[in-house]
Amino acid sequence: MVQLVVTCLVDAVAPQVGRAALAALEKAGCDVAFPDGQICCGQPAFNVGLTGPAARMAAHTLDVLDETEQMIVIPSGSCADMIVNHYPELFEGTDRAEQARRVAGRVMELTRFLVDEIEAGLTAEADGRRVAYHHSCHGLRGLGLGAQADRLLEGVDRVELEGDRECCGFGGLFSIEMPSLSAAVMDEKLDRVEASGADTLVGGDVSCLIHMAGGLRRRGSTIEVKHIAELIAGTEPTAGTEPTAGTEPTAGTEAAGGAGPLAGEEE
Repeated sequence: MVQLVVTCLVDAVAPQVGRAALAALEKAGCDVAFPDGQICCGQPAFNVGLTGPAARMAAHTLDVLDETEQMIVIPSGSCADMIVNHYPELFEGTDRAEQARRVAGRVMELTRFLVDEIEAGLTAEADGRRVAYHHSCHGLRGLGLGAQADRLLEGVDRVELEGDRECCGFGGLFSIEMPSLSAAVMDEKLDRVEASGADTLVGGDVSCLIHMAGGLRRRGSTIEVKHIAELIAGTEPTAGTEPTAGTEPTAGTEAAGGAGPLAGEEE
């Protein structure tokens, strides 16, 4: 049994990624539960120095996850990094310090769980499309991810993406507070994506993907944008598939800035 935390952004903007993460875990032979009461992990507030609101959201998340006992899997390097590395920092010296360390010790990003923890032997499927992969900053630098996605993508027609480990320009609230700079960084990234010859841009963090998907759409590009969980899961999970407990994430809220849904969801 594993506990799936889909993240608030997946819940609000890209529910197909939550379904794909569930399908990938089940494909790997895991029984999956969905802890009730999931909310934002507090990362946006934490990143801009609002430690009070961040701590309140983090405390709620700790209480939700501390009621479980199994590994906690998150299809986001960004949110996993927050819980693994910053919850212990946020609660250091408080009566939640031990709880933060206890929960953090059970949290693992999806690709790391599949490749390093259970050695599932899964590979991504791209139906012959040329794939470029973007390594998101928090997963790459905060968690040391990279080799896991490379392993999972070994079976696809992967093209080289110049600067695949450089920031896409999203940076959470940075893209709202400094939109011109954020857009300039994104434009350089998208120039390289288009030059790569890729049909599909893939990554491991929905936040980065909606940012780049919005930019590609405004350019009139036909390049699809997918979360790696969608390629691991293969075909779209059938309607009605849901975790063992709780409710399936629901769609309906579009990202700030009009980035919109990823490929596979209606606008």
